[in-house]
Amino acid sequence: MYEDAWYSFVPEATGKHAASKGASHGHKRNESLLQQPNGVGKDQQVSQSVPRAVSTEEGNGPPEASVLRRAVSCADCRQAHNAGQLAATPKKQSTRRNRNWEALTLNTDANHTPKPYKADLQTNDTYNEQLLNASQQEYLLYRDQLSLTERHLDGLITDANATLELLSKLSNSFQSVEAQTSTFQAQCEEVLTEQTRLEKLADEVGTDYYYYSYLENATRRLNAPGAGRLVDDESFGDMVENIDACVAFMEDHETYRERDAYLARYNALLTKCLHLLDHGFTTRLEKASSDIARQLSATKSESTRHALVYGRFEEMLSDSYALLPNIHKVTRRVYDQYGRFDSGIRNSSIFSSSTLSMLRTYITTRDRDTKTLTLRDVEEYQREIKDLSLETASRNYIKQTLERVHNENSLFVKVFNIEPTWNTAQDSVFQSIKTVHTTMVHPGNLQPMAAQLQAVFATADIQSVCNVVGWIANEYGISENDEEEDAIAPKQYREYAARLLVDHLWPFVDNAFEAEISKSITKGTVTDDALKIGPVVDGVSSSNAYPLVQKAVELLRMFDHAMPKERSSQNSQVVFRVVRETIQVLQQASSRIQAQKLPTDAELFLVKNLLIIKNELLSLEIGDIRSRPAAMQHFGQMWETLSPQNLVGFVGTFLGGHLWSRSGGTVTAKTLTVEDMNEQLDELLRQSIYGLARRWAGRVRDASQGGGSAKKTLAQVEDELEKALQTAFSNQPEVVGKLKEAIAFYEEDAAARSGKR
Repeated sequence: MYEDAWYSFVPEATGKHAASKGASHGHKRNESLLQQPNGVGKDQQVSQSVPRAVSTEEGNGPPEASVLRRAVSCADCRQAHNAGQLAATPKKQSTRRNRNWEALTLNTDANHTPKPYKADLQTNDTYNEQLLNASQQEYLLYRDQLSLTERHLDGLITDANATLELLSKLSNSFQSVEAQTSTFQAQCEEVLTEQTRLEKLADEVGTDYYYYSYLENATRRLNAPGAGRLVDDESFGDMVENIDACVAFMEDHETYRERDAYLARYNALLTKCLHLLDHGFTTRLEKASSDIARQLSATKSESTRHALVYGRFEEMLSDSYALLPNIHKVTRRVYDQYGRFDSGIRNSSIFSSSTLSMLRTYITTRDRDTKTLTLRDVEEYQREIKDLSLETASRNYIKQTLERVHNENSLFVKVFNIEPTWNTAQDSVFQSIKTVHTTMVHPGNLQPMAAQLQAVFATADIQSVCNVVGWIANEYGISENDEEEDAIAPKQYREYAARLLVDHLWPFVDNAFEAEISKSITKGTVTDDALKIGPVVDGVSSSNAYPLVQKAVELLRMFDHAMPKERSSQNSQVVFRVVRETIQVLQQASSRIQAQKLPTDAELFLVKNLLIIKNELLSLEIGDIRSRPAAMQHFGQMWETLSPQNLVGFVGTFLGGHLWSRSGGTVTAKTLTVEDMNEQLDELLRQSIYGLARRWAGRVRDASQGGGSAKKTLAQVEDELEKALQTAFSNQPEVVGKLKEAIAFYEEDAAARSGKR
C-alpha cells in the first residue's frame, strides 16, 4: 500500500542493535539509546523535503495532466514505522511499540522537559496543511481566475442594466417629443406638397410659355435681311423642327389663349422656312448646272463628260455647310428610306408639297444637264445597229443605259437621302418622279430607254427581238452565286431590268407575237401540195409536218426562249393563241382534204400534226426540245393518258361510238379555252386517233372477210397501212406500234360486238 521510501525517515532502533552485535567495535562505548541522531532530525527532514518536491513541480505553465499520488500523512508514517518494528520482533510487539513511543518522546537534553502529546498533533496538522497546499496549488490558480472572471461578469451585468435603464429613459423622452411635434410634422408635409405642386405648375407654365415665346425669336430670324443664307446653317434644321413642334402644340391645345393667332403665324413661318429651303436648293442647282453646261460644251471626251455630269455635279452640291443635311431633315419628315409616304405625321401636306417641288426641280435640272449624253447614246446605238447587228447594239445600249440609271440613283440618294424604289402608291416618291417627263432615264422613268428599244424592234424580225429580250432575262436574272455583300449594284440592275421587261418589253413582245400569229398562221396560205404527208427529213419528226404547224412550233420555241418558264407555260395568252390558231387551220386543212378527196389520210394528217403540237407543249413545260430534235420523246407519256384502257376502263362495250371520248363533244378552235387548253387538246387527239383506228379497222375487217365491198386483199390493206404510218412517223417505231395497237384493239372490240349481236 505504501512505498518503502516513506519509511526511511523512521529510526530503525532494532536494526541498529542487531548490527552492533555482529560487529566488533573494540572497547568503544555503546551508543546511548536516548541520544538523537546527528544532524537534523527526521521531522525536520520531512518538513524540508516536502517544499523541495513541490518546488520541482512548479513551473511557468500549467502542469501536465497526470494522476497525482496521494500524500501520506504523519500518522501513516508512524504506523508504517511501527509496523516495521513489529515485523522485526513479532513476539514482543506491544512492549516494543510502547518503548518506541517513549523513545520518541525523550529528549537528548537531560534538563529538557518532554513536550506533551498535543504539540505533536499540532505539528502533524501543519504538515497536513503544507502537503494539501502543495498538491492543490494549480487548482487554487484556477479558482483565482474564476473569481476574477466572476467579478468581471458582475461588472458587465451592472453596466448593461445601467445602459438599459438609460435607453428606456431616452425612449420615453422621444415618445414624448414625437407626441408634442406631430402637428408640426403634418404642417411641414403640407408645405412640401404645396411646394411640389407649385414647382410642377411653374414647369408647365414655363414649357407652355416657351411655345409662345419662340414665335418672336423665329420671326425675327426669318424676317431679317439675308435670311436666305440660313439654309446653309446647321441651326436651320433645328428651327424647322422647333416651329413644327410649336404648330403641333397649338393644334393639341385648342383652349389656350390666342391659340388660333399663334397657330396661323407658326404655319406661316413653317411655310416660309420651306420656301427658303426650296429657293436655296434651286439656286444651288442653277449655279451647278450652268457651270457643268459650260464645261461640257468645252470638252469632247466621253470620260470627261461623265466625270462632269456625275462627279463634279455632286461635288458642287455638297460644297455647302449644311444645305443637304437640312434637305434630308425635311424629306425624311414625310418619306422613309425607300420613298414611302407617311401620312400619320403632322403637317405632312406642307412638307410633302415642299419635297415634291424640290424633287421635280432636281429631275428637270438633271435632264437638262444630261441631254448631251443621252443624245450621244442614242446616236451611238443607231450607228452600232448598222455597223454591228441589232442584238449586239441593243445589248451595249442596255448596259450603258442601266449604268446611267444606277449612277442617277446613287446621286439621288445622296441629295435627298431617299431611294426611289418601285412602288404603286400614288403618293410615293417613285410615282411622283415618274410623272416628270424627261428625255433622260432615271430610277423612276425607264420609258426613254424602252421607247428607243421599241422603235428599233418594230422594224426588226421577231427572232432578234426574242434574242434580246431573252438575253436581258438571263443576264440580269437572280443567280445563286450572287453574294449579298458584293451584289449591291447587280441587285439594282436586276430591279431596273425587271421593270424594263415587265412594264415595257414583255407587253411589246406579246403584241409582236400576236401580229406574227395573225400574219403567219391565221392568214397564212398554203397550196394543196402542202396537204400531203411526205417522208421525214434527217430524222426530224416535225420536218414533214404541215407548214403552218412548223411555223407554230417555231413561234412556241421563240416565245419560250424570250420568256421565263413561269410566264410562257402558265396560261400564256400567246401560247394559247398559237395553239388555237393552229388547231383551226388544221381542222380547215382536214376538211379540205376530205372535200377535195385528196390521197392524204385526213385522220392521220390530224394525228401527225396534233402530236407535234402536243409534244412541243410538253417540251416547253419540261425541257428544251431542241436538244433532242430527232425523236418525239414525250409520246409515251402522252399515250398513257390517251390509252382507251386508262380512260374508259374497257368492258367490252361501246357507248354511242365514243370509245375514247371523255365529254362526247367535238373539240374545235372556237371551244378551246386557255384554262383547259391541254385537256381539250388531248380530247381532240382522242377523237382523231379514234377516227383513224375505226376507219382502218373497218378496212382490215372487210378485207379479211372478203365482203363485196372489199376491193383489196388483207395483205394489200396492211401494206398500205404500214406504208402510211412509216411515211408519217419515220424513225418513230413507238408511235407506229401504238397506233397499230389502237387499230387492232378497235378491230377486236368491233368483232366481239358484232358476234354478240
